[in-house]
Amino acid sequence: MNKETIKIPSQGESINREFKECYNKIGNSVYETVCAFLNTKGGDIFLGVKDNKEIVGINKEYISLIKQDFVNSVNNQSKLSPAFCLSVEEVYIEDKVILHIFVPEGSQVYRCGSRIFIRNNSGDFDITNNNQEVANLYIRKQSSYSENRIFPAVKMSDLRKDLIDKVRKLANIQNNDNQWKGMSDKDILKESSLYQKDLATGKEGFTLAGILLFGRDEVIAAAAPGFSIDLIKRVDNPDRYDDRVDLRTNLIDSYEQAMEFVVKHLPDPFYMEETGQRISLRSNIFRELIANIIVHKEYLGREPTRFIIEKDRILTENSNRPYINGIMNLSNLVPHPKNPNIARLFRQIGRVEKLGSGVRKLYKFCKLYSGYDPVISDENVFKFSLRIDFLNRNLHQDTMHDGMQDTMHDNEKEVLLFCKVPKTRREIQSHIKMRNRDYFRKSILNPLVKSGRLSLTMPDKPKSKNQKYVTKRGK
Repeated sequence: MNKETIKIPSQGESINREFKECYNKIGNSVYETVCAFLNTKGGDIFLGVKDNKEIVGINKEYISLIKQDFVNSVNNQSKLSPAFCLSVEEVYIEDKVILHIFVPEGSQVYRCGSRIFIRNNSGDFDITNNNQEVANLYIRKQSSYSENRIFPAVKMSDLRKDLIDKVRKLANIQNNDNQWKGMSDKDILKESSLYQKDLATGKEGFTLAGILLFGRDEVIAAAAPGFSIDLIKRVDNPDRYDDRVDLRTNLIDSYEQAMEFVVKHLPDPFYMEETGQRISLRSNIFRELIANIIVHKEYLGREPTRFIIEKDRILTENSNRPYINGIMNLSNLVPHPKNPNIARLFRQIGRVEKLGSGVRKLYKFCKLYSGYDPVISDENVFKFSLRIDFLNRNLHQDTMHDGMQDTMHDNEKEVLLFCKVPKTRREIQSHIKMRNRDYFRKSILNPLVKSGRLSLTMPDKPKSKNQKYVTKRGK
């Protein structure tokens, strides 16, 4: 949310838009709206805006407190059940600050305290005592999200305890105070909505999401017989394949094995941000892409999931329930969870970030990685395609970001000006604010010395700790 899209509040409240004043504290009605949005079609909440659309802002002294209170409350099952991970963004309008909360549609029936709310054009409605409305809500949720399909015959022994232990450890790494501490294995699955009760039939059991995440391979094959992730490299032999891995195992291991395939077959060009910190473009792109394949797949669909590396492109195809029905880009991006419970668990263990951030990352880093924007199509088969032309060329040179090259050129000029008086390596590096010493030597210092533009004050002892560098006259 930014200054351009903040014009949305001028359109007034609606079925997916709510204003709350919240000058110095957050009221309970905010959580009722969160509950209603989760139970209906999702929406945006703007804190610091009156019902009449007047922007009053949040008292700046209370912003951190309000944000922390909100995040704690939506993760507290006594306030919102099941708990749900949401984030708050600050938006500045002139000298005022408002807070924006995007709430996606949830796959469960949610309660605020002990009450169930839904949303319509007029606001939030309490349907707790309306048995027919509540029953309809449960039926709609369970029929809309295949991850909620219940398998009453599946027992704890059909799941892998080692995977549950692994996930618990990964969650502790992400957040040492996470709510799973002290919980039994089954309680973790219940808290994660991976064990549910079908109110229409009275049956209860592990869901398809729980089986896909933690099930033994034979149990996964029985519950979702069409599930597979096909990893293919087709570069040297375009008519067949150079390498292929057919994944038919749990989603935790599938993610890791898919990343191993990426590391094995795709290069990772050197890239440094303006801060002087090196980042892995490959990791930033394909962690998001593979997580997207897993989190947003329609697991009862017939189309297999494919990840294909070809000579001139990288392609993925995934069975899907479309939301946009067309080409997806940053201008029409509407974050919409396809498997919210799988996504939530992946978020708990650090495999995905907040909803919607993945597509933005893909657009940012794909351009740096290959020089091209991705093409993303949200249809019955979700497709991602990225043009590449570097598998047979020098990747470091071909994928160097233009802005980075400009920055290097500017740095060289700055070094030459600075070293008109002899300076040490440490002094030069500090002057141009570059943190990474190895990168500084390789990309700035050594090229200047080799080209003759910088001279060593102690040429016979190039590695001396007292070595200094001086700009040659006329350079």
